[in-house]
Amino acid sequence: MKKEYDFEQMKGRKNPYASKLKQQITIQVETDILEYFQSCSKETGIPYQQLINLYLRDCVVSNRKLVLT
Repeated sequence: MKKEYDFEQMKGRKNPYASKLKQQITIQVETDILEYFQSCSKETGIPYQQLINLYLRDCVVSNRKLVLT
């Protein structure tokens, strides 16, 4: 590791992960659904928002379709 760096010669570059950043949204969720994910959060130690995101990601990867009855 150098003792000094010359930042004047460094070139900037775009963030390669920018396309994978999360987007904040606001949705209305029924109370029982929220309570379910919050209880799962307490069991796993993973924040409930992240659990919801993981579940939705699993739906996308599995190409799961919604069944309306």
